[in-house]
Amino acid sequence: MQSILWELKEKQNLLTDQMVTSVYFGGGTPSILEEGEIELLLKTVYQNYVVDGNAEITLEANPDDITSEKLLGWKNAGVNRLSIGIQSFREEDLVRMNRSHSSQQALACIPLAQQAGFHNITLDLIFGFPELSHDAWEQNIQIALQLQVPHISCYAMTVEPKTVLDHQIKKGVMEPINHEHSAIQYEHLMQRMVKAGYEHYEISSYAKPGFRAKHNSSYWNQVAYLGIGPSAHSYDGNQRSWNVAHNVHYIEQCQSKKLLPEIEVLSREQKINEFIMVRLRISEGLDVVVVKSLLTISEWTAFNETKEGFIKLAWLQEQNEVLRLTNAGKLFADHIASSFFI
Repeated sequence: MQSILWELKEKQNLLTDQMVTSVYFGGGTPSILEEGEIELLLKTVYQNYVVDGNAEITLEANPDDITSEKLLGWKNAGVNRLSIGIQSFREEDLVRMNRSHSSQQALACIPLAQQAGFHNITLDLIFGFPELSHDAWEQNIQIALQLQVPHISCYAMTVEPKTVLDHQIKKGVMEPINHEHSAIQYEHLMQRMVKAGYEHYEISSYAKPGFRAKHNSSYWNQVAYLGIGPSAHSYDGNQRSWNVAHNVHYIEQCQSKKLLPEIEVLSREQKINEFIMVRLRISEGLDVVVVKSLLTISEWTAFNETKEGFIKLAWLQEQNEVLRLTNAGKLFADHIASSFFI
């Protein structure tokens, strides 16, 4: 804790000209912190940075960490938004994903948070794994909608190398990911959420009007951000940096008052590619006029050829010189974006 507090104070000069519009406790399991520790961290932020009076203060929380006492403590500390990692409301799915909470806890934690006065809540769900039938996925969606949370994020199951899931699939314990199965569930999700009055404002994110995630939107709009803690990433528009991931080494660096972050200076190509990638992910879309201003004549020619190809496939649509993914195109978002890279 002392190392985090030191870094918060040490980096205050990096945001001297900027208003802090969001604070996000996440990456890891911040809900295991004592309520007094959350309060101390936020107090330090307010003492050392200029914070917007309407700042979004989000805490990631696991369902099994949520109690009436903790909710009251978080609210008194200044937290005004919760991000709850539900993943599924079905016991068999949670066991399969090796989650620490039960379906009963998943169902109970959101009403408990609402009763405590938290109305800006987002929950996460996972779809696309073979054992999740289409009926079961619809059941998860129905429950999420019935809970009336204003923001829902849904992610397709992915398999990372050398993970438990990767090992289980290779051993035949779990079925491999079926992309057609996943695509059907994603298409169903899009239809259900829009019908229920949610904006599909980012590939994986759905919000009731006025409840888009300020913090996540900052990433997608390439706003500068500051990361505090082990492995935390920062971005200023020209470079990306990140702290050492090893907890002990991070503490040692803070104690010696010499942080040694890794730094990546972004090239022109990286900046353009990232701009294309993030703008295609969000509902505002990619401004073709802006792209043209960034590219050479030959790059612009190649961009146009690629664009026309995807429009013919009905994966992209262009209106008022803004490119947006169609619902069909959202299934291939990464492929489409990378095809434009220079």
